Amino acid sequence: MNESPEPAKIGNVLHPVADVSSAVRFYATTFGLSAKFVDGDRYAALDAGGTTLALAGPEEDVTEGVPAASFKVPDVTAALAALVAGGGTVVRQAEQGPHEVRAVARDPWGNTIVVYGPQ
Repeated sequence: MNESPEPAKIGNVLHPVADVSSAVRFYATTFGLSAKFVDGDRYAALDAGGTTLALAGPEEDVTEGVPAASFKVPDVTAALAALVAGGGTVVRQAEQGPHEVRAVARDPWGNTIVVYGPQ
């Protein structure tokens, strides 16, 4: 019997913001979220109780201002091929980011998603 590959997991929910520092303060004050990782004005990862809220500053906004679920996969190229085969579209091809390889796509219903994985 063939084993199915491990399912992808949602690594974070991406929220583009104009000001990362202000957004970190807002989500900490409003919802009690704590910072897991902050990369200056580029990006911050906040602990949202088992889910990471990823705040992307203008330099890291790969989705053109659209919030998106981000799927962490072992092979970005293979995941994009499966996405296209399933009726999705690639919006932004895989590229090396500061911390991972990432791509932007849309599912068959037009929802924006980020697909990312190891460098």
